Amino acid sequence: MKTISEIRKDFPLLNNLSLAYLDNSATSQKPQCVLDAEKAYYEQDNANPFRGLYDLSIRATDAYEHARVTVRDFIHASSEKEVIFTRNTSESMNLVAFSLSELLLEPGDEVLVSVSEHHSNMLPWRMACQRAGATLKYIDVDLTGEISPDKVASLLTPKTKIMSIAQVSNIFGRENDIKAFAGLCHANGTALVVDGAQSVPHMPVDVQDLDVDFLAFSGHKMLGPMAIGVLYGKEEWLQKMSPYMTGGEMISYVKMDGQIYAELPHKFEAGTVNAAGAVGLEAAIHYIQNLGFDAIQERETALTVRMIEGAKKIPHVVILGSEDPTDHHGIMTFQIEGVHPHDVSAIFADHNIAVRAGHHCAQPLHIALGIPSTTRASVMFYNTEEEVDKFLDVLASVRKVMGFDE
Repeated sequence: MKTISEIRKDFPLLNNLSLAYLDNSATSQKPQCVLDAEKAYYEQDNANPFRGLYDLSIRATDAYEHARVTVRDFIHASSEKEVIFTRNTSESMNLVAFSLSELLLEPGDEVLVSVSEHHSNMLPWRMACQRAGATLKYIDVDLTGEISPDKVASLLTPKTKIMSIAQVSNIFGRENDIKAFAGLCHANGTALVVDGAQSVPHMPVDVQDLDVDFLAFSGHKMLGPMAIGVLYGKEEWLQKMSPYMTGGEMISYVKMDGQIYAELPHKFEAGTVNAAGAVGLEAAIHYIQNLGFDAIQERETALTVRMIEGAKKIPHVVILGSEDPTDHHGIMTFQIEGVHPHDVSAIFADHNIAVRAGHHCAQPLHIALGIPSTTRASVMFYNTEEEVDKFLDVLASVRKVMGFDE
């Protein structure tokens, strides 16, 4: 793996700002190769894919579809037909919640989610249940964030048609046992949908080995551009599902009284596509592959352990999640007793440290835990030990800054 100095030279923003960027769970920074890939597309290949027989349009189409093949190989899908490009994880979840629920849900059925889910993996299912007359059922969690297969098994019933859950929580950082959940769900006749927004950027994900029915993730959290995301779906499901959006390019034939939809994956990609974003995502994937997940995980684990073990030594700091720092996967969500998270975030900002304060799009979890809001720091492989140490120094000073004696 490159040295940390070499890695940071790849990221223009990290070189141009004197900022310790510890808000990586919200979005990641972009290496120069991603910026170059998007720029090159617009300078050399920009045309509307699929809609012209001239060379420029053909090159645009080829670039877009080549990116799809790269994503297929990255997540180990069995076919590029199973890779749908969207804007982000939220759009992917809305797509699958709309189209899959239309196929599966009837009055009295159930959809199972955890109370710790991001709003993007909760609200689409709530709306789906309201449309179908089904029930949205919750898996409770405590401050550790653990969801065991036994707990899942106890909640699955013959009425549970869909289960949707994050592989890695954006609050606790804890990884769920998706492969075990898939086995339980499929034995019960339940489809499993997985939010991979916080996992795909940080660990190898093999959709065939996990045996998930659907997986959603975003480019912007894995070094890629904003407004490009992915929905993986097993071909057998995608063939049965109706489109979420209609319009140009997702059709094969339209007449006055009917239509024939395009073949997969284009059936789910209405309108002009984000070809430049797909090309940028492909460049991000190549960057990650060149570093290697072994090296990425080793570095991110070391930074996480340094941050959480250091924070444990500071009085009045309460960390959500497992006592084991290696369970946090780069995420430390915390409270400082007596200090509002917005004040905590502002103090960090005064020291040029970027952290996040609020409910992190997981408000039901905060309500369930009796905690209105929290502060979250999240690292990525390009962060440094010096940035973590600076974070800990400021963390230790917050209560004093707010006027407490200790």
